[in-house]
Amino acid sequence: MYSEIPAPQKKKNFTHLFFLIAIFLAIATGLSDIEILQKFALIISEIFVKIFQCISLPIIALSIIVTLSRYDADGELKTIWHKAIFYTIGTTAVAAAVAMALYLMISPSSITTPALDPNSMAETDINYLQHLTNLIPSNIFAPFLEHQVIGALLVSIAIGIAIRFIPETEARISVTNFFRGTHGIFLVMTSWIVKIIPIALYGFISAVVIDLKNGMNLSGIGSYLAVIILANIVQGFVILPLLLYKNNIRPFAAMRSMLPALSTAFFSKSSIGTLPITMKTAEENLHISPKVSRFILPLCTSINMNGCAAFIFTTVIYLMQNHGVEINFSTMLLWILISTIAAIGNAGIPMGCFFLSASLLTSMNIPITLLGLILPFYSIIDMFETSLNVWSDSCVAKVIDKQIKEEK
Repeated sequence: MYSEIPAPQKKKNFTHLFFLIAIFLAIATGLSDIEILQKFALIISEIFVKIFQCISLPIIALSIIVTLSRYDADGELKTIWHKAIFYTIGTTAVAAAVAMALYLMISPSSITTPALDPNSMAETDINYLQHLTNLIPSNIFAPFLEHQVIGALLVSIAIGIAIRFIPETEARISVTNFFRGTHGIFLVMTSWIVKIIPIALYGFISAVVIDLKNGMNLSGIGSYLAVIILANIVQGFVILPLLLYKNNIRPFAAMRSMLPALSTAFFSKSSIGTLPITMKTAEENLHISPKVSRFILPLCTSINMNGCAAFIFTTVIYLMQNHGVEINFSTMLLWILISTIAAIGNAGIPMGCFFLSASLLTSMNIPITLLGLILPFYSIIDMFETSLNVWSDSCVAKVIDKQIKEEK
């Protein structure tokens, strides 16, 4: 039997109505020539980006600390952890493999374009290996001050595990209660933010429409973009639903239940920023146990990057092809592995996948000037990637939650 996912209550229909109103007003704002209205929408977008950045990292850290400090690492948590790693690596690798299959089917042709200004991509000169060494923070506060997600993740895991080994019972309980109370504060703040999410969507969608109105030439790299977009669509509407179906979960009922989080992710382009809404929606609509959602979702938000893997694979292969590098099947298989590892180790910065691709290409002495043609489209690509990442996180959490409940 399929696990039942209750239909949204009537109360939530008002939320959907507010979402529709926000989308309509945002499109009207973006298409209008009223400069002051557009500036107002962009300010709203910037404000909510900062709000999400402010609240998301503490929630990631506190969720993991509270979970690790409360559950036995040798028992259920160990099982949850193993399942999370298995599904995370598995779905990310499959996403890269789907991109490879579509690349072979569509076979994007190389493009001819006037030489771009080499200085235009100067900012992409990032040493990825140096980034990997910087994941180990020099002090405990650095990851939070620098908004380094993976570094904060490592610190949180260490703190959560260390709490369990505090020898004095009273001290251990006091520290655990402190983090639980702080976590509760941020959950309350999250509930406030959720209530005004339509306002955030208005700002985000307006910004997107304004960018599109400014003009984007879709000629020349249409087949490349098709591979990336189709890879995200196939992963989201075929591969992940099959994973749910295999575990007797109704896939499209689950997707409908996650729409508030998925729509926010799509327009905000931040899976980390969407995390508070993802957790709340998963627990309330998918009925995922908090002990699973508050451990799996923060973890997956940092390492489960299906969309990023597809982007890195397609972009690197396409630019290598454009610069005369021989691309064969074995090369593609190797890049599935590299793309998976790179996506899992994403720096968690704005346009992280874009800069990761640039860094990988630079390390192979492949010219990256063609990335200048991709840059104008990355905003659209990023929307698909982010919503796919959040959908994948939700699927992994739901599958693990169901398996854990059945094993009891």
